[in-house]
Amino acid sequence: MSKMNGYAGQIASRVAALDVSLIVKISEMAAARKRAGEDIISLGTGEPDFDTPDFVKDAAKAAIERGETKYTANTGTSALKAAIVARYGRQSIAIDPSQVIASTGAKQVLFNAMMATLEPGDEVIVPTPYWTSYVDIITICGGVPVEVPTRGVDGFVMSAEAMEAAVTGRTRWLLLNSPSNPSGGAYNRAQLRALLPVFERHGQIGLMSDEIYEHLVYDDFAFVSVLEALPELAERTLVVNGVSKSHAMTGWRLGFGVGPAPLVAAMSTVQGQATSAPSSISQAAAVAALEGPADVLETRRQDFARRRDIVVAGLNAIDGLNCPTPRGAFYVFPDCSGLLGRTTPEGKVVETDADLCDYYLSAGVAVVPGTAFGAPGHFRISYAYAQSALEAALGRIAAASAALN
Repeated sequence: MSKMNGYAGQIASRVAALDVSLIVKISEMAAARKRAGEDIISLGTGEPDFDTPDFVKDAAKAAIERGETKYTANTGTSALKAAIVARYGRQSIAIDPSQVIASTGAKQVLFNAMMATLEPGDEVIVPTPYWTSYVDIITICGGVPVEVPTRGVDGFVMSAEAMEAAVTGRTRWLLLNSPSNPSGGAYNRAQLRALLPVFERHGQIGLMSDEIYEHLVYDDFAFVSVLEALPELAERTLVVNGVSKSHAMTGWRLGFGVGPAPLVAAMSTVQGQATSAPSSISQAAAVAALEGPADVLETRRQDFARRRDIVVAGLNAIDGLNCPTPRGAFYVFPDCSGLLGRTTPEGKVVETDADLCDYYLSAGVAVVPGTAFGAPGHFRISYAYAQSALEAALGRIAAASAALN
C-alpha cells in the first residue's frame, strides 16, 4: 500500500492558513491538565452551566416517540419556521417562512451566508474584538476581513465614522455581534441608527447581525434587533440567532437565520450540499424553546447579572487590570496592559496578553488572550460558570497578579 508521501502538503491553501480556535485549544489544554490531576478552573468556554430546561427535553423525547427521526425540509420544518415567525412577530417584526433557514448551529448560518455571497477578495468589516470564528469563516469563503478596532471606554461599539473609513468598493458586509462575544458590548437603537447614513451612501453593503445573546442583557439596557432598529435595510439584512445560549442548548446544534428570501434560498443551496437540514429532534426541541415559558430565561438572566457584577468587581480590585461593565452576554474583557512588562516570580517577563494567560494557567485558571479576538492587551473570562468557581478563580488571578514584580 502506498504511504502517500507528501500528502499533507496537498491541503488546500484556504485551510492550511487556518488553525483550530484558540478558545478550543485552551479549553482542551485545561481539560487535559485536569485529567492529569491538576487543579484547574477553566473559564474559557462560552457555554452556560445550566441544563436545558425540562420542557425542552420533554418535547425532544416526545418527538422521538412520535417517530420524527427522518430528514426534514432543507431549511427546517414548517413547525420550527412558524415558531420563528411568531417569535419575531412578538417583537413587531413581520417576516415570512421563506425568509427563515434553520441550520446546525448559528455558526453554520454564518458560514452559509458567507459562502453564498462572497466572491474572492470581497471584504467584510468586522469590529474588534470579534468572536474568533468570524475572520476564519470569512477567509475560508474567499473573503477578506477588515478589522475596525473599538474601545472599552466606548462600550466596544463602532462609530459610523470608523465604519465609513473602512469601506471600499469591495466591501460586501458589515458583521455585527450585539451583545458581543467577547466584550459584552451591545448597540442601542441610537447607535444602530447612526450607522444608517453609511449604508445609504454605499448600497452594495449588507448588514449581518449575530444576535445569539439577545436575551442576556443587564441593568437598564434594552436589546433591539437590527430588523427593528433599521427597517430601511431589511432587504439587505441577515440576522443570525438560535437557542444555544438562551436555553443552554449548545450541544443540540440548532441555529437559524432570518433574511431576504433570495439570500435564504442561496444559503439553502450551500447547506444542501454540506449538511442538509439540521437534526429533526433538535428542531422539535427548538420549537418548544421558542414557544415555551419565558420565566426560565429571566431567572437565568438575573443569575448571570449577579455573576457579572462579582467578576467585574473582583477584576477591578486587582492592580493593573481595568474591566468595563458589559451590557450583555456572559463575558468580561478586561484591559490587562497595566500588567504587561512585569516579571513572574520565575523571572520571565510578561510581554503579551498570551504570556499573561499562560501565567494565569500556571496559577490554575484558564482564560483566553485578547489576541484571539483581534484585541491584544486584553483577556476574556466567561462567567457562565458556578459562582463558587468564579470566586475561586478571582482569588487565584488576584494572587498571581500581585506576585508579578
